[in-house]
Amino acid sequence: MPRYAMVIDLQRCVGCGSCSISCRNENNVSEGIYWSHKITETSGTFPNVRFHYIPTLCNHCTNPPCVRGCPTRAMHKLDNGITMHDPKKCIGCRYCMINCPYGVIYFNWKDGHSTWKSDNAVIPGVTGSPADEVRKVGGKGTPYYNPERNATLPDIRPKGVVEKCTFCDHRVIRGKLPRCVEACPADARVFGDLDDPNSHVNQLLGKFRPFRLKEAVGTEPAVYYIRDFSAAGYPRTKGGV
Repeated sequence: MPRYAMVIDLQRCVGCGSCSISCRNENNVSEGIYWSHKITETSGTFPNVRFHYIPTLCNHCTNPPCVRGCPTRAMHKLDNGITMHDPKKCIGCRYCMINCPYGVIYFNWKDGHSTWKSDNAVIPGVTGSPADEVRKVGGKGTPYYNPERNATLPDIRPKGVVEKCTFCDHRVIRGKLPRCVEACPADARVFGDLDDPNSHVNQLLGKFRPFRLKEAVGTEPAVYYIRDFSAAGYPRTKGGV
């Protein structure tokens, strides 16, 4: 059984947001919820200013406090290392959100994509309503809908439960890469098996000195970051499943 991890190359990342956009489309993520997000920092004093951009997602920790704190085992670990959530078992207590040191678990306070159900025109007499747009494109609740997400999770998560990144488990079980990895135009994300010494993930971790977010809390994240700037290169790759 593989043990999946992701390496994010900060030198290759250009901050384009393709990871976040593709994630929303792939997983039918509602507005206000971010499975794929970012930390942005600006350092220095004008005109000597530097912009720092760190992509974030669920870290799929080896020692996940969200799993330990879940009273119903809705949040649980799969054998392949993915931290998964079962909405059918979730009672909406949000202990997982409190326990997660990374702030990457979100709660559904309202029905998913409720904005698109509105019949109120954005600009009365000029534009149509969100519901009009959905009807015209033949959408299922939203202009864009991915039925493949329904393979392992409800396609659109209901009100009153939490949700988060799953490493696109519905794609991984079919031998495909997570959508954010596939969509990255700079190949800044590399996915693979930590237990395979020949995987691209392990090759990069061996070549560069990686770091993980909040390592001191002992969660052992499976998302690694390499290179802020390094003259050493390597062949472009997205890894593999």
